[in-house]
Amino acid sequence: MAEHEKMKFSAHKESKSDSLEFRHIVRVGNTDLKGEKVLYLSLQKIKGVGENFARAICVASKVSYMTKTGELTDKDVTALEQVLEAPAKSGIPTHFFNVQQDYETGETKHIYQSDLDFQKDQDIKRLRKIKSRRGLRHQWRLPLRGQRTQSNFRPNKGKATAVKKRAVTRK
Repeated sequence: MAEHEKMKFSAHKESKSDSLEFRHIVRVGNTDLKGEKVLYLSLQKIKGVGENFARAICVASKVSYMTKTGELTDKDVTALEQVLEAPAKSGIPTHFFNVQQDYETGETKHIYQSDLDFQKDQDIKRLRKIKSRRGLRHQWRLPLRGQRTQSNFRPNKGKATAVKKRAVTRK
């Protein structure tokens, strides 16, 4: 190898390592993601984001979904967060969203983290209030989707009680 080629190679290697700093924890969507994992796998750690939606986020933000999460730049992280906040504006099709025709507003949207928990609780409360079959099954803590209940879903199955001795009364 010629001398000038070695210098180019070493200079290119140094500049790449200097500009690209590996982070072991990356914060996206109020969740800490492991830097060693592939991006679309680590995005699934965000509550409300599955495999297909994670890949759609990566495509919409123009970040390769096979890159390691720790190799992301700050610009990439902000692009991912913008797509996660407003996926409809970013061009993600609505069939990827987890709320189809919201009960109050009628719109299709994607929610994640604590908003997802709140929405689920509100839906269950609404079902209980109108006394639908699903609401009553929730209220009775029974399965909703046709499972058999003979051996499963027993309320006292895991609770063991100690044997109580009778108190002897002497006269």
